[in-house]
Amino acid sequence: MASTEATRGPVSEETPLLREVDPALAESDQAEDQAHVPEERSTKELMLILGSIWVGVFLAALDTTIVATLSAPISSSFNSFSLLSWLATSYLISNAACQPLSGRLTDIYSRRWGLVFSNVFFALGNLICGLAKTQWAIILGRVVAGVGGGGLTAISTFVTSDLVPLRKRGVWQGIGNICYGAGMGLGGVFGGWISDTLGWRWAFLLQIPPLVVSCILVIFTVNIPVRTADTSRIQRVDFLGAVTLVLTLVTLLMGLNTGGNQVPWTHPLVLVSLPLAAVFLGIFIYVEAYIATEPVIPVRLLLDRTVASACLTNWFTTMAVFGLLFYLPVYFQVQGLSATAAGVRLIPQAMGTSIGSLGSGFIMRSTGQYKILNYAVMSLQVLSAVLICTLTLETPVWLPFVYFFLGGLAYGSMLTVTLVALISAVDHHHHAVVTSASYAFRSTGSTIGITIASAVFQNTLQTGLWARLGQHQDAAKIIARLRDSLDEVRKLRPEWIPGVLDAYMNSLRAVFVTLLGLTVLGALVSIGMREHKLHNNLARR
Repeated sequence: MASTEATRGPVSEETPLLREVDPALAESDQAEDQAHVPEERSTKELMLILGSIWVGVFLAALDTTIVATLSAPISSSFNSFSLLSWLATSYLISNAACQPLSGRLTDIYSRRWGLVFSNVFFALGNLICGLAKTQWAIILGRVVAGVGGGGLTAISTFVTSDLVPLRKRGVWQGIGNICYGAGMGLGGVFGGWISDTLGWRWAFLLQIPPLVVSCILVIFTVNIPVRTADTSRIQRVDFLGAVTLVLTLVTLLMGLNTGGNQVPWTHPLVLVSLPLAAVFLGIFIYVEAYIATEPVIPVRLLLDRTVASACLTNWFTTMAVFGLLFYLPVYFQVQGLSATAAGVRLIPQAMGTSIGSLGSGFIMRSTGQYKILNYAVMSLQVLSAVLICTLTLETPVWLPFVYFFLGGLAYGSMLTVTLVALISAVDHHHHAVVTSASYAFRSTGSTIGITIASAVFQNTLQTGLWARLGQHQDAAKIIARLRDSLDEVRKLRPEWIPGVLDAYMNSLRAVFVTLLGLTVLGALVSIGMREHKLHNNLARR
């Protein structure tokens, strides 16, 4: 290690990652990197280019909450309640599996054609869903749409990093996150209205025309140079790495999403898929480290302290946030609110996320630093998690609004701060692949967080219900119904209800404490991020 460092010359916390060992190669690499740095654009040009891309981002976010709203009527129309969970799972798995590939592939084939591909696949997926006559057809449509939707959100981030200097990067990311948040917020309303007036199929079909417009806009506005090589583009694609990464994520997410939901944890699907994920991960790491010439995700990138810290911060914090998003509505329903009223109470979290992302961007543009901001943001994230642990059935209505807003503010800021830290830690031409890596951590983190929260909730609830109702006749049947549906609580004898609600609340508190632990882990690993210089120009000079 000492000899390697000696050949590199002096290293500081602001030294970019992955300079070549040979100084002559380093100069050549830097010269090539400068040659492929896109020209800086005016604010007007940036608004035109990024606005064209954000149309697709808005629709991808809109689609997510549209389907969440329409899952019940879609399942009912096919007379298959099990379809409900597969509508979300199929989209999530294809989305998460393909996002990490988009960085390297668009490095080779260009951001423009990556966005065109994503728009076409997203539109095709919605067309299949809108015309589907069988439940397997609509699941296929969600898989295809997931491939396109994942590309739209990931590639928009790459393009912004291509065109915006580090110092201003957070501000533009914040604006993009507002577009995404607006789509998430409006999707449920749009989906419900369309379903009530025209039918659920039109909620998919009406997305196709704006996607066509987005595709045309992208063709004419996005023109970012790609790095050339002596070999053909097809030869540069790391097919073995891509296949093993997709297999790793698909088997991992399949096991985590179906276990305990669609099938028991002891089901062969779970018992086979999770070990297979570990095997494929090992193969992927070997391929990326020793075989691939242009790896999908270079393993050595993840060994850098800032990159590893930022990815793990995303991982742990996203686990905690998605666990909360899944179980906070349950808390409100235990208090006696309807599902709709419970959903409305999550709006402050979404608002906080958008404001936090944009606000942290302005702070970084003003100060040129992010390390101290990271300490403040993660402290706020932990504080919010602590406050949520204090919730009881008697908590005043307005307090959760404050707690969730603070949590959203911290989460949105964290996403922007870690993104800027990631791309500032590596050379300009590596920013897309490290961003892809962070998406992989975030997508697996969301699934793992929900899985952990669900396991804690169900086990604690089962223990609590047996302690309170175990002595009664038919206790096993009653407890099984109570674990599946909150509506069953209202059907109990009046004298049983307080004890059952208390069991629910204890289970929720166990979930909140567990997620607090994950938040603390996220805060601790975030300390590892070094301060890198945030340049005012794309050439990083």
